[in-house]
Amino acid sequence: MRVYLVIVDESEEALVALRYAARRAAQTDGVVHLLALVAPQPFNAFAGVQATIEEEARSRAETLVTAAAGNLLSQGGKMPAISVRMGEDVKVVREYLDEHPEVSALVLATAKEGGPGPLVSHFTGLGAKMPCPVFVIPGHLDEAEIDRLS
Repeated sequence: MRVYLVIVDESEEALVALRYAARRAAQTDGVVHLLALVAPQPFNAFAGVQATIEEEARSRAETLVTAAAGNLLSQGGKMPAISVRMGEDVKVVREYLDEHPEVSALVLATAKEGGPGPLVSHFTGLGAKMPCPVFVIPGHLDEAEIDRLS
């Protein structure tokens, strides 16, 4: 079974990658893994405030990834695996891939305009040494074009 990993955040790129992965999984009888990243929060000298900030960030990420999973299910897809992790984005993605050798592809999308984004740049750059292919979906594609490609 093919497993497509999508990094979920509040960006348009995440929606493009999610649509492609969902369609591709449906075509290959595969599944989607959703990984929401919670960036490390700046240090706060007051432990209670620090804990509250971190909990709010995690809660936002959990809400986002749960909504994405609901979107997949409403489109007739299978229930995705959901994970929310805190840490530096590149490091967390690499750790996830190490822990989940069943992942067949990391699906990312570029921004509509400007540079490709930090994850695309990192995971497609020289020396990336990925354990799976990286699918980079152009961010300017509309839903019909994404569906055609997948």
